Amino acid sequence: MILQAMHAYDQVDDETFREIIADIINQSPKYHTLSLEEKRSLAVRLFNRMRRLDILQSLMDDDSVTEIMVNGPEHIFYEKGGQLFPSDLRFESNRALEQLILHFFSSANRPLNESFPIADLRLPDGSRANAVLPPVAPDGPIFTIRKFTGIRPDIRSLIENGFITEEAACFLSSSVISKKTIFLCGGTGSGKTTFLNVLSSFIPKDERVVTIEDSAELSLQGIANLVRLESRLPGPDGHGGVDIGQLIRTALRMRPDRIVVGEVRGSEAADMLHALHTGHPGSLCTGHANSCYEMLDRLVTMVMAGSTLPYDAVIRQIAMGVDIVVHISRNREGHRFIDEISRVLPIRENRFQIEHIFTYKEGIGLVKG
Repeated sequence: MILQAMHAYDQVDDETFREIIADIINQSPKYHTLSLEEKRSLAVRLFNRMRRLDILQSLMDDDSVTEIMVNGPEHIFYEKGGQLFPSDLRFESNRALEQLILHFFSSANRPLNESFPIADLRLPDGSRANAVLPPVAPDGPIFTIRKFTGIRPDIRSLIENGFITEEAACFLSSSVISKKTIFLCGGTGSGKTTFLNVLSSFIPKDERVVTIEDSAELSLQGIANLVRLESRLPGPDGHGGVDIGQLIRTALRMRPDRIVVGEVRGSEAADMLHALHTGHPGSLCTGHANSCYEMLDRLVTMVMAGSTLPYDAVIRQIAMGVDIVVHISRNREGHRFIDEISRVLPIRENRFQIEHIFTYKEGIGLVKG
């Protein structure tokens, strides 16, 4: 009935669609016995099912929920306050969950089917969604949403929350201003992108900055001469894809003062290293690693995957191109904090040498030396 009613309109915005649902519920004899509150609840459920995220919409509307994880129709979890909780929400079947996911991605023109069973999507509000369909996910469709909370913390709030000390904050802000190249590393959800946004606030406002990301999450404030680039997956025909490496090479032709890369995780590290050695110091990047030293080792592997340079040349160029590495941790209670800030020194005997400027000590916090 609802779909039939929509045929009378060329385009149906959300407000009109709500009115159509309400009219049908009020006019249908089937719903006459329902109370006004029950009718309102039914209208919301129908609207969410057809225009939003069905039963997940209540979690999307909860500002305190930062991540939603759907592991099949009967196992739904969410993150709140840095901790994970199971949800009582359930989908009727694998098919119901899969239909929701397919509708969600098709409305954004993102291919998701048996040929392309994995897809990523950035929502208009900045949230990120990822979906994996069977047979890649044998227990049912997997759907994950990392919500954009809209909260952009500044360095002062991070100091007050114990994320970083004032002394370490002064050191890093001075490093950004003096165009030191800084690599932020840590695990998934540790707060790398959030802290990258905070550090970017110290970039002088008269500089030209190019940001490069897989999925645009960075939110640099106060920079007038800002260029944002985002990679693109290949289309159904396998063509039209634009990767991070291509974007870095393109950025070099844009006369940037700085290049900010949301995440380096593959052979594009070779292009990033080239950029650092062609007059573009002061870059900010993130990557996944369990320590500052491990980040440097991972960079070697990534650069060698996209370069023909020998090992000794790669580590020498990394040591010359990267000035500071910062490691961010997240404990079991969900608290995020910086546990290591290191300076990269000249290599010795083909090995990286780092100086720990700040390290985290249990019960004390981040201390110098």
